[in-house]
Amino acid sequence: MLIDFRFAIKSLLRSPAFTIIAIVTHRFMRRVLLLCVAGAAVSARAATPTEIRNKTIATRVFEEIFNQGKFQAADEIYAPDFRNHGLHRDFDLNADQDAVHAEKHAFPDLRMSVDMLVAEGDLVTALWIFRGTHTAGGYGGLPPTGARVEMRGITIWRIVDGKIRDEWTSFNELGAWSQVVAHLKWPLLIALLAFLALVVIAERTLFWVAGKIRVKLKG
Repeated sequence: MLIDFRFAIKSLLRSPAFTIIAIVTHRFMRRVLLLCVAGAAVSARAATPTEIRNKTIATRVFEEIFNQGKFQAADEIYAPDFRNHGLHRDFDLNADQDAVHAEKHAFPDLRMSVDMLVAEGDLVTALWIFRGTHTAGGYGGLPPTGARVEMRGITIWRIVDGKIRDEWTSFNELGAWSQVVAHLKWPLLIALLAFLALVVIAERTLFWVAGKIRVKLKG
């Protein structure tokens, strides 16, 4: 049985049902398009003055405290009741800044760069990169290693009345340690081989002395 598809299509296009379906589809797609445009407009909304101010405050943490070592700026940036919320415990402002001082001492050339900074309401999120050379003591109790460390982290701050009140930070600390160890692998290997050589020499010496003593006792 042969079917004239051209005739069937023309008949379908002329049918009232097709006209109704076309109208409904057109209206539906129009609403979807309007919703998409409205969503894009909301996403691209201009930042509020408070959000702009909060981003400026967050930027000061990286530029003034970490990069320039102006630790006194912390009193202007952080609230007195500031809390850094760790995974298992919280830290007050003194403990938080002590850690910053130790990092800046261990990495004198420390530079913090911000890849992304987003503000919404009273929250500011920063995606940052830590770069520095471990040329002084104070990093995990290690002596200077000369290791070049680079790691990425993310920080969320809650800023109230122009002061940072809360902080949540996450970064790959294990990755930083692995960079230090990788830098020291050859010195560590040489030290291990030297230690093993000393053990072998000491063992041979003890055997030699013990043999001499046995010979004298038999004589």
